[in-house]
Amino acid sequence: MKFGWLTLSASPAPEADRERIADQIALAEAAEAAGFSDVWLTEHYFTGESVYCDALTFAAALAMRTTRLRIGFAVVQAPFHHPVRLATQLSLLDNLSGGRIDIGVGKGTVYNEYEFVGYGLRSGDSRARMAETVSILERVWTEAPFRHKGAFHEFEMPELRPRPVQRPGPPLWRSAISPASFRECGEAGLPLLTTRLPLEAIPARWKLYAEGLEAGGHAPGKRARLLGDAAVWRNVYVADSDAEAEDRLYAHLVATRAHIMHLRTTLNPPDFEIDPAMLNAMSDPSVSDAEAVAQAMETGSIWGSPARVREQVAALGDAGVGHLLCQTAFGAMEREEALANMRRFSEAVIGRP
Repeated sequence: MKFGWLTLSASPAPEADRERIADQIALAEAAEAAGFSDVWLTEHYFTGESVYCDALTFAAALAMRTTRLRIGFAVVQAPFHHPVRLATQLSLLDNLSGGRIDIGVGKGTVYNEYEFVGYGLRSGDSRARMAETVSILERVWTEAPFRHKGAFHEFEMPELRPRPVQRPGPPLWRSAISPASFRECGEAGLPLLTTRLPLEAIPARWKLYAEGLEAGGHAPGKRARLLGDAAVWRNVYVADSDAEAEDRLYAHLVATRAHIMHLRTTLNPPDFEIDPAMLNAMSDPSVSDAEAVAQAMETGSIWGSPARVREQVAALGDAGVGHLLCQTAFGAMEREEALANMRRFSEAVIGRP
């Protein structure tokens, strides 16, 4: 199994931003030393969540401070980026990193409408904006001259430079949640990320992905590689005892949830309503902290003593998972606790001292 490190950390106040950004660089370097194969950067704005905010610029710093880690985006919020600028930045990053870039592309947050407002947008057309951006990224690194005329962008250019190291371009990952999206990703031959999918749901989803890969006519080697790369995200906390890990993770998740709920209540515009179909217990304000966090710990987290954590990881492997994304820091967790948690996981599971 491959292990990725996913960062979704926050800065508690503007005056702490510089220190917390430095913390993220230190944690990424520690992840490489601890045996993680990839790092995944989230993208949020205006509130200190995803403390560096600009994941593309931050990725350039990581490219200079690491040598082996692949650097992925989970995800680039497509509506906030001009596609030519985005393609140019990603191509430069691929050169700076020596071909270590993976690109998850999304339509933008479904909960934080204030991010769209901050960019002079609203989220109603976000899916269409994402689709147009993806269609450009699928072509722009190989076609010259390049012309595009769409609903949101129209331009022409001789060619895009620099060319990316990876040809025809850095892999474009898709975020998949519904059963149909797993099948569609397989047919299209796309690498996929999924969120905190419950253990019992994984075998059926992976079967749909495999069926889609076969139906798409992809070569056996490519099918095996994509199935092995398909990634599941989990909260992770390792401690000396199950009770200690449970208490620490519960406290961090409660604090993080309360902070995010406060931001959405105070910053989202009055006319914004979250699509009920997108709500889960952690994102639904009508669900109590106790119920929401208990569910997240049961279905979307790995926690406990080293022995218990090894058992949970093995269960994911038995379900078909070959790539686990580990979120080992939560909210405004201090650097030393985050480093200790990462190291304990590495010692318990990856086998690095």
